[in-house]
Amino acid sequence: MEGFLSQAVIYLAAAIVCVPIAKKLGMGSVLGYLLAGILIGPFVLGFIGSEGKDIMHFAEFGVVMMLFLIGLELEPSHIWKMRQLIAGMGILQLAGTSMLLFAGAVALKFPWQAALSISLAFSMSSTAIVLQSLKEKGLMQTAAGSSSFAVLLFQDISVIPILAFLPLIALAGPHLADPTHHTLLEDFPSWMKTVAVILSVALVILAGRYIVVPLLRLIAKTHLRELFTASALLIVLAIAYLMEIVGLSPALGTFLAGVVLANSEYRHELEGDLEPFKGLLLGLFFIAVGASINFELIAAHAATLVLIVSATMIVKALVLFITGKIFDLKFDQNLLFAIGLSQVGEFAFVLLSFINELNILSTNWINLMMAATAISMTITPLLLLLNEKVIQPRLNTNAQEERESDVVNHNHRVVIAGFSHFGSTIGRFLRANKIECTILDNNSDTVDLLRKMGFQVHYGDATRADLMEIAGANEAEILIIAINEPETTKRVAEMAKKHFPNLEIMVRAQDRYEAYEIMDLGLRNIYRDTIDTSIRLGVDVLKKLGFRSYTATRAGQNFFKYDEAAMWRLAKSRHNLKQYISDVKQEMALQEEILSGDLHSHPAHLDHSWDSEAIREAVNKQ
Repeated sequence: MEGFLSQAVIYLAAAIVCVPIAKKLGMGSVLGYLLAGILIGPFVLGFIGSEGKDIMHFAEFGVVMMLFLIGLELEPSHIWKMRQLIAGMGILQLAGTSMLLFAGAVALKFPWQAALSISLAFSMSSTAIVLQSLKEKGLMQTAAGSSSFAVLLFQDISVIPILAFLPLIALAGPHLADPTHHTLLEDFPSWMKTVAVILSVALVILAGRYIVVPLLRLIAKTHLRELFTASALLIVLAIAYLMEIVGLSPALGTFLAGVVLANSEYRHELEGDLEPFKGLLLGLFFIAVGASINFELIAAHAATLVLIVSATMIVKALVLFITGKIFDLKFDQNLLFAIGLSQVGEFAFVLLSFINELNILSTNWINLMMAATAISMTITPLLLLLNEKVIQPRLNTNAQEERESDVVNHNHRVVIAGFSHFGSTIGRFLRANKIECTILDNNSDTVDLLRKMGFQVHYGDATRADLMEIAGANEAEILIIAINEPETTKRVAEMAKKHFPNLEIMVRAQDRYEAYEIMDLGLRNIYRDTIDTSIRLGVDVLKKLGFRSYTATRAGQNFFKYDEAAMWRLAKSRHNLKQYISDVKQEMALQEEILSGDLHSHPAHLDHSWDSEAIREAVNKQ
């Protein structure tokens, strides 16, 4: 226990030191975690030795929980809507990569069984690294982000048939026995292992529907949040344990369980309870990957590993780029898509372990392949950083030069950052009222469409001060931040406050909690996504229930004023959960009392108590 705790302390300390430095240098948290692992690993500073493998097994639950949460987000209806993108891009990537890698492995004199197994394992990309990097950079809503998610989802799902297929490959080839490797299924014939995979998948689906959901209903009736959190952890750990017993992927099992539970009423509670654990354990996983890179093995087989890693990443990037071209991705988006998914992913560790268990490939080659996987995962954040800092700015500069004269000739009073559904509604409304806007968006397809419609638009990252300057921020009066990603929204706001103090900044917030984060930046013009629509619906409900139109409309206006003022007051206690809950209850009780009295008897009461002056007073106290 003492050794385990000491290793955990070292891992956490390395993360706390290295990750902020990496973020400060613009490298992203994933690369920071990987570098931390390399530094404390047995082959650099040596703070952890072979016993660090225990942490690796523990940290792998970060990937397990991430796959469970991804599964929770995948409602069958959502998957069905994306079916063409998932199946089309996924099949092209997986088939193309596997065939080219298979041909290369056969050319290197591998038996066809081993060559096919390796090519299937190496066709996987890292869901953990890619999604984490895209989310941090606010790129999930771009064409490259959507395409990456579709391919990664197809890969995750394809692991199921691959695991079922590998034992059949083993039947056709010689067994390279490893006397030190034992599993529960070791003595089973290969066809039985395939049956075990299929039965395990069916068991997870049935258990999720007929055992887990009824269990959660019972737990929910206790109204004990800590018990619900314990139940969420139990689901993940139990499924992972059961899958591991039969020699299958724990991450795969929990992913399936997440998909099964995606339509349950407890989806959001499960997401909220597991998110903190996922973030911490996923960081530990990246550190463990960095620490597992065996530099002695790399030195002894440097030429072989360079060939494996470079050939694999080039082949994958080429297939991905061709796939993106077929699906009409613009060059900049396609480049990000190809580079982002060019590494070998964490599921390769799972598949390689299973290949080793089936004795399809020798242990020495398995070790080399795992080293190549870890190296490719470490290289990817560096390639993404190179693309972001060197390649994309040059592409953006060329695009901007074509339209620079438009900005000089037309200094618009309003700049909109982000032109999704929210931003486009604002833009169309202002244009209808003869107010022209300059628009920034990082989706090249959106940019092309907007230009055809006559909008003045620039492709690029709104967090960059130089691009904002080209877009006319120095001359503009108002900046509207209508971006979907909260972290990107904060970065744009911070940049604008620093470099363009002349701008009146108006910010979209997806919910109350994002609004609190924006308040911390000292901004006052905050607009929550759903508050107006929700109140408008409530007003219509009152009208349909027999209230006069004037009374219902006034009630909606008063509710909005009160809620805005209450939000500023509640912001002060939000970091103390117990106090925050108490304050929310008080505000709700007071709100219901005042608004109910106003609705039925005192129409002027609320306007006097919670007018715009009250809101400004609450703001000034922040």
